[in-house]
Amino acid sequence: MLNILILAVVLLDFHKDGVSFTVETEQAQVDPGRSLYLTATLKTPKGKTVAPPDFRARARGFSLAEEYAEEPLAGADGSVTQIVNWKLVPEPVAPVYKIAPFVIGDAWAGPIRFEAPAPRPAVSGDYEFAPRKVLPPLSWRLAGKVALGLLVLLLAGGLLWWGIRHLVRRVKEHRMSPIERAWAELDRLLKKGLPGRGRYKDFYVELTMVVRRYVQRRYGIRAPHLTTQEFFDELRTRAPQSTARFAELRRFLDAADLVKFAGVQATPEMADDATARARNYLETDAAEAAREGEKK
Repeated sequence: MLNILILAVVLLDFHKDGVSFTVETEQAQVDPGRSLYLTATLKTPKGKTVAPPDFRARARGFSLAEEYAEEPLAGADGSVTQIVNWKLVPEPVAPVYKIAPFVIGDAWAGPIRFEAPAPRPAVSGDYEFAPRKVLPPLSWRLAGKVALGLLVLLLAGGLLWWGIRHLVRRVKEHRMSPIERAWAELDRLLKKGLPGRGRYKDFYVELTMVVRRYVQRRYGIRAPHLTTQEFFDELRTRAPQSTARFAELRRFLDAADLVKFAGVQATPEMADDATARARNYLETDAAEAAREGEKK
């Protein structure tokens, strides 16, 4: 009864050095049949600039994350309040529903966790009536239905062809070595031309995922699901003899986090430099893997 009276549920209340960040929702429990709406409010003191965090790359268990930023509000004391409204579309069945830790200014916040959907009631019982097969008379309506059915079959055939083609590519990539697969993924990313369309944040997200997936296949670390700090803690544990080689990789991922989470505006030169750093790490690590293979 108490939940019915509450208009908003506070999921996160973060305060540090005069910066406050709150995340509210109308319900904390996920319902697969409806979207989840969040209101993220960031308040910064006078003279301090902090960008609201981007939840798109941090959402887990949601198939879509969209944002709508309102106009910033300036207070009489010089403070600035920024409100960003988020729409999250939950996946029907997911192991977890959350927003992974993110950066606010120079500090980490989160994670934000949501309650799992309530179990569905079991369905039982018989038909309320005995269905009978009724054949429609031959008419233009029937012809239209037949044409519509043929169109649906054509679309289904197209989807089947696309699915088989996609499956063949996935099987082919699965048989590749970790470095061959990383080169294939990097080539597909560069062909998208995201920096040329001004989509720098999406480019940095996908570029770092190429490197993280390579590390996952090379060292057995679930790199795509870890924060940068967790990622390097695990990497030093798995490959302590290669700590020096990971210094350049750390600089690359730290610079990418500034664009993805801290609101740093990237440029074409920065995107080219990030690509070169990713290539350099992949080439260096692959060469080291080849030398290790020769020793064995």
